[in-house]
Amino acid sequence: MPIDAGSLGLLIGLGLIIIFLAILFTFVPVMLWISALAAGVKIGIFELVGMRLRRVIPARVVNPLIKAVKAGIDLSTSKLEGHYLAGGNVDRVVNALIAAQRANIDLSFERAAAIDLAGRDVLEAVQMSVNPKVIETPFIAGVAMDGIEVKAKARITVRANIDRLVGGAGEDTVIARVGEGIVSTIGSATNHKKVLENPDMISQTVLSKGLDAGTAFEILSIDIADIDIGKNIGAELQTDQAEADKKIAQAKAEERRAMAVANEQEMKARVEEMRAKVVEAEAEVPMALSEALRKGNMGVMDYMNYQNVMADTDMRGSISKATDDDSDPKRG
Repeated sequence: MPIDAGSLGLLIGLGLIIIFLAILFTFVPVMLWISALAAGVKIGIFELVGMRLRRVIPARVVNPLIKAVKAGIDLSTSKLEGHYLAGGNVDRVVNALIAAQRANIDLSFERAAAIDLAGRDVLEAVQMSVNPKVIETPFIAGVAMDGIEVKAKARITVRANIDRLVGGAGEDTVIARVGEGIVSTIGSATNHKKVLENPDMISQTVLSKGLDAGTAFEILSIDIADIDIGKNIGAELQTDQAEADKKIAQAKAEERRAMAVANEQEMKARVEEMRAKVVEAEAEVPMALSEALRKGNMGVMDYMNYQNVMADTDMRGSISKATDDDSDPKRG
């Protein structure tokens, strides 16, 4: 069936209208604009289009704005859009502002946005200001003056300090400071029994040091959850010292023994040297006697007397050796 010119023009017109509406509802958040108007948020349709052009997702700004207006908080779209473009979480900031208003906490949008951009959860901080958080430390060991190790575990009740969230230290710093205070308190005790009898002295001493200075928290209380006895560090140190002294003494004794052995070897060498000289001298005696007889410095009778003396000396030595052998009880 042929289509006349009027029907063709009508179809083309309807197609263009459909395409226009599709582009309009895709690029222009009409439903979001209607929701904002229904909630009493005054925002223009062209403002939403401008957000699209600035690469801002309109729902990320308008929906938090609707919550803020319904909660009675006066915010502008420019502030929320600027925070979104800076990489912040607009919805979380608005939720934090609503929670702070309900809890009567003085929190401005600028401070909430700064806390969010600093990487901290501003909503969690507001909730922690209302409901304090308990941080539990691991077992921290300290040694009393009597050498006994004492282990203590503490529970730290903290509240977020909104004014110090930007630039303030976190939980790890609080735990480290409390641990240092526990170690110093135990170390200053003269006896470990005093710490066991009164563990509250640890919490009171640590709490009085103002450990929350420069942190993002306010310490409300420090409670000792558990306390236990560890090793006898003093006895172990004394044992290690005694073992070290023993090794030093053994080394010195070995050094003295080596020196004695060296001296003995040296004395033996000297004795052998002297014996060699004696043997050498004895070997020259017959030659000296012959020379004396030849030159007339010694007569025959003198030589015979010398031989008699030598024979008498040998006989006396033989008798003495025989007497010593008979008196030896080991000889059969």
